Amino acid sequence: MQRNLFEEDHELFREVAAEFNARSVAADYADWDAAHLMPRELWTAAGEQGLLGLAVPEEFGGAGMPDYRFRAVLDEEFARANHLAVGLAFHLHDDLVLPHLLAYGSEELKQYWLPAMVSGEKVTSVAWTEPGAGSDLRGIRTKAVRDGDDWLITGQKTFIGNGISGDAALVLARTDGGTGRGSRGSFSLFMVEKGEGYTTGRQLDKMGLKASDTAELFFDGVRVPARNLVGEAGRGLEYAAGQLPQGRLAIAVASSAVARTVYEATVAYTKDRNAFGERVIDFQNSRFALADILTEVEVTESYVDRAVLAFNEGRLGAADAARAKLWASERVKSITDRCLQLHGGYGYILEYPVAQAFLAARLLTIFGGTSEIMRDVIGREIAG
Repeated sequence: MQRNLFEEDHELFREVAAEFNARSVAADYADWDAAHLMPRELWTAAGEQGLLGLAVPEEFGGAGMPDYRFRAVLDEEFARANHLAVGLAFHLHDDLVLPHLLAYGSEELKQYWLPAMVSGEKVTSVAWTEPGAGSDLRGIRTKAVRDGDDWLITGQKTFIGNGISGDAALVLARTDGGTGRGSRGSFSLFMVEKGEGYTTGRQLDKMGLKASDTAELFFDGVRVPARNLVGEAGRGLEYAAGQLPQGRLAIAVASSAVARTVYEATVAYTKDRNAFGERVIDFQNSRFALADILTEVEVTESYVDRAVLAFNEGRLGAADAARAKLWASERVKSITDRCLQLHGGYGYILEYPVAQAFLAARLLTIFGGTSEIMRDVIGREIAG
């Protein structure tokens, strides 16, 4: 089935993304994976190639390309090159931090942050989740208390991508004085620089996507200037909810891209691999499995492509994005499992892309809101 999502400009951008993967990532990616950390030079190289902050207006140094199809192209190329950890790191920076600054940040914040984020000079992370609060952000305990012209932030964050390598975090904190669950008007967002006093805890050892560092962050009365407040105080959850569709669309796009890449790699493997005197693909079971997988891949692509176009037109609501993420992430989890099975013993060896994709895909039903949360969002819309 032919896709009709992309146009000539997107394919030209694909060439740039593919060249970046070949020149700046491929030779050293395995070393970064072993070190659990990507070098800062990768970010500046991406900035020089115009791969960061695609939606940022030209006045702030960006490309001024809000068309999300360009981001989809980038994700597809990271998947095709098996550089999934780079795609995740860029997603945190581009699909979670940047939209909040663009939508709610003051002119001063935009002038300070956007050019540096586009160039790769500043790497950012999203510090929302905590040891006792993951998908349920109303359960966070990190507090921000006003102190003259500043805010004092105290608390702990965990599962923070780019936490080690990043220069700053978009922090969600309670500003109602409480320490437990609160109303939606009780939280605020702050851009907090590492130099302002938060400390990085241990680097977490993940199942997959190891080259993208993940860490704990600690805030012990960190003094943050009031100018670093993003938008208005007390509206943090409202802002987060407003930008969730983009974050969840990004996960759906990545899921679709990984599913297609793993399927194609598995077809190639089963054509090349022999068993009992025949190619693996010549067994009926293999062909049936691949027929099911291809159908799911194409259905997923069509569904996610439609969501991308809806986002471009401003029509992708919270439940729409939840459905796209739920479907695509659950499909890629299943597809990578079945493709690994078709690889036999080689599928269990980490040097094979299917093994790495299997581990990476497992995150996608959890990250950005678990599948259970997605079902709840969708179910509440159904119930009215």
